[in-house]
Amino acid sequence: MGKKLNGNNYLKQAGILAAAGIICRIIGILYRSPLTTIIGDEGNGYYTSAYNIYTIVLLLSSYSIPSAVSKIIASKLALKEYRNAHKIFHCAMIYVCVIGGAASIFIFFGAGLFLEGEAAVVLQVFSPTIFLSGFAGVLRGYFQAHGSMLQTSASQIAEQILNAVISLFAAHMLIGMVSQGDKTKQAIYGAAGSALGTGSGVVVALLFMLSVYWLNRRLLYRRIERDRHRYTDSYGNILRGMLGTVTPIILSTFIYNFSTSFNQIVYSKVMIYSRGLTVAETATSYGVFSGKAMVIINIPIALASSLSSAMIPAVSASSALGDLPATRRKAENAMLTTMLIAIPSAVGLFVLAEPIMKLLFPQKDTLDMAARLLAFIAVTVVFYSLSTLSNGILQGIGKVNLPVRNAGIALVIQTALLAGLLMFTELDLYALVICLIVYSFIMCVLNSISVRRCIGVKENFVTMFFLPAAAAAVMGLCAKGIYIGMQTFVESNVICLMPAVFLSAIVYFVLVLKFGAVKKEQLLGFPKGRALVKLVKRCRLLR
Repeated sequence: MGKKLNGNNYLKQAGILAAAGIICRIIGILYRSPLTTIIGDEGNGYYTSAYNIYTIVLLLSSYSIPSAVSKIIASKLALKEYRNAHKIFHCAMIYVCVIGGAASIFIFFGAGLFLEGEAAVVLQVFSPTIFLSGFAGVLRGYFQAHGSMLQTSASQIAEQILNAVISLFAAHMLIGMVSQGDKTKQAIYGAAGSALGTGSGVVVALLFMLSVYWLNRRLLYRRIERDRHRYTDSYGNILRGMLGTVTPIILSTFIYNFSTSFNQIVYSKVMIYSRGLTVAETATSYGVFSGKAMVIINIPIALASSLSSAMIPAVSASSALGDLPATRRKAENAMLTTMLIAIPSAVGLFVLAEPIMKLLFPQKDTLDMAARLLAFIAVTVVFYSLSTLSNGILQGIGKVNLPVRNAGIALVIQTALLAGLLMFTELDLYALVICLIVYSFIMCVLNSISVRRCIGVKENFVTMFFLPAAAAAVMGLCAKGIYIGMQTFVESNVICLMPAVFLSAIVYFVLVLKFGAVKKEQLLGFPKGRALVKLVKRCRLLR
């Protein structure tokens, strides 16, 4: 702990956080496949419907706390105001205790306002998790502000592992308590068991972060004792400053993520009351979209989320010191890194949608639909990745109101479009797909314009977009060709898919180097960058 986010170190820290995020997403997909087998598509629909509402309440109460805390504390640490930084930490703990407690109580007693019938039970199971998540978030934000993402990464992995284990175990046990004939009740109980797993994971993450804080407490207090700044902020000033920072970040994050939950509510109401579908049928169809296709595209988007988390304290520190060139350089490097990952990820998910879905969610009844949905929404990986990163940049430089405005504009446009598509067409799930693409694209464009105007970032469209896209196109052709070629000799989907993914990834890596999309300076910013540079030089891949 204690390394400053200067030079390319923030990219290395983001790499640590990204690796953890991707590991967590992979664990999430690996356990969601057997979980879907246990609770079925109907249970998956109940779980994701409750989880979306839980996420929105979490966004309003404590989800944005790590970003806000890391931004405020990082600016104080840059000025070596250690006493003020620690007082902000204390104030944040009080904040999440009050707000998180109120949100938890509201969800427990008001679950029926959001979900129909017994499905509200699943949402009630989430209520204690909302209260505990805030404390874990403050601790994560505190260490992120110090330029260390290792603690957050380790806690996220531990959280996801226990989540997976308890979700499967609890879902199986609770389903066993229901008579075999009542499929809907079994699905609801199974979804509630999965919700228990989410809460158990948060408990482990909180205990881990508390242990890390306890082990570092002497170092933290020694720095506070050496702080010679005469002026210390009052708790009143800190709280006002925190509310001024947290509120716009919460609004931005809320609106940015609200579209998913809002779309789910609108879709469910229209399907049930206008189309005459039952609650079970609606939950099943929505579960294919959100519980399968959306889960998979969240894996590459995890990188952008990690870079965004790392960018906020890094940019905040540069902004506090008035170093605009450093701020601009960090933003440009992060955007290039994001596109180098997001573009080939989108292409790969598009061309290999069916074999990927067959591997992870092999339920035959919905396999074709899930694969088509995944292929259509693959492009949103690029849009969401760039808009998520630009959100973090804008928040880091203190322009917290701009993401709120941009998200609001995008939400209004996609809401009008969704209402029209659902009421006057029979696109159903494909209406959600269209709105998802439109929303993510508008957010991407508006945020990019805001970043360009605020700090003068100049995107090199050839290097940042065209060259990675050209390399990804060749990669996609190779991936599809290898997969189809392997199928002529081997029937196993896994044996055909793994070489296609591995070899096409090598092709992409070689091409982006040969095309000149990646320079030596960018490679040095990656984890183990020096070793990577030596390797590509030996292979004569670096210009």
